[in-house]
Amino acid sequence: MPYWRLSLYNLSYFAFLGIFAPYFSLYLAALGWTAGAIAAAMALMQAMRVLAPPLWSLPLERGVGHVALLRRAAMMALAAGGVFLVASEPRWVLPAVAVIGFCWSGALPVFEALTFAHLREEAHRYARIRLWGSIGFIVAVLGLGHWLERDGVETLPVWLAAALAGGVLMAFALPEPTPTRVLVRTLPPWRAVLARREVTAFLLASFAMSAAHGPLYVFYSMHLDRLGYDKEAIGALWALGVASEIVLFWALPGVLRRFTVRTLLFVAYGAAVVRFLAIGWGGAWPVVVVLAQLLHAATFGVFHGANVHLLRQWFPGPLLARGQALYGSLSFGAGGMLGAMMSGWSWSALGPEWTYTLGSAFALSGMGFVAIALRQGASVDDEVVK
Repeated sequence: MPYWRLSLYNLSYFAFLGIFAPYFSLYLAALGWTAGAIAAAMALMQAMRVLAPPLWSLPLERGVGHVALLRRAAMMALAAGGVFLVASEPRWVLPAVAVIGFCWSGALPVFEALTFAHLREEAHRYARIRLWGSIGFIVAVLGLGHWLERDGVETLPVWLAAALAGGVLMAFALPEPTPTRVLVRTLPPWRAVLARREVTAFLLASFAMSAAHGPLYVFYSMHLDRLGYDKEAIGALWALGVASEIVLFWALPGVLRRFTVRTLLFVAYGAAVVRFLAIGWGGAWPVVVVLAQLLHAATFGVFHGANVHLLRQWFPGPLLARGQALYGSLSFGAGGMLGAMMSGWSWSALGPEWTYTLGSAFALSGMGFVAIALRQGASVDDEVVK
């Protein structure tokens, strides 16, 4: 099992996110873009998370290899990233963001399906591979925060292009998994899985959680910047959240053995309610912001880890790529897009405090869907067997 090659691809993949998510909105603001235009650019990235995963999963079902798809996605994203080096007008930047978002979002479910194909009976090692993505994010966000504070945010396009080039190199280092025989006739059709009430409720809960994170991914850096935090501090706060995520991913196998998935998801959604209220209303106090960032271990780490566990059960074997695509598209994609668009409106109309309060409200609604998806006393494993 190529542990290090899978881990290094994860590192390079999320290093790009560590450059884009915290600093791209600041870069656009420095170019003079309005809050609405910035939100539109970030929402466009999320919109591609709706379209890309299902479209990229189709070639897999027709026999195209995982690695071949990842290489195509990496090269297309690098070509689009070159636009940032020569143009800054919305008419050029927005299409480039769309292409990068299409490739970047589509690659993740393909890569995770590739990872589980290599892991086979060692699926518990997934979290240890995924944590290298978090390490890549931290290295990128901390290193770049220092650089941008010194030389200005205008240098961001160079770093984005460098991260995308690293993704191409890592994609070409990945091996295809050894084919295995699968008894496809024993698997239910994916539409039948999707039609189950608990699966639908699970996807709606994930949609709500992703919408709740919209203000964080679009305006968190701008919010802290307006409150007087410098770029190094902003980068350190982003890194702190992801560092807490790394600790969680390392401990995740034991956590999943000790607690039920239902309990873990209630903790994740409850933490999101508290976290976004704290950021919105207590952002001026560093101790509040630090504690809120530590909750990222729950609002993303616990949330995503528990969700992957459920997806592997509800979409077994060859269905997993389709399940990952649906999960990414309907939750992170559609939910993230709604959250980004909502925050773009509310930021100007209501202000930062109420923007993050709306995020908390989305997380609270997600808890209701979790209650439907994972009923008290019901066993997820028993339902899968049925």
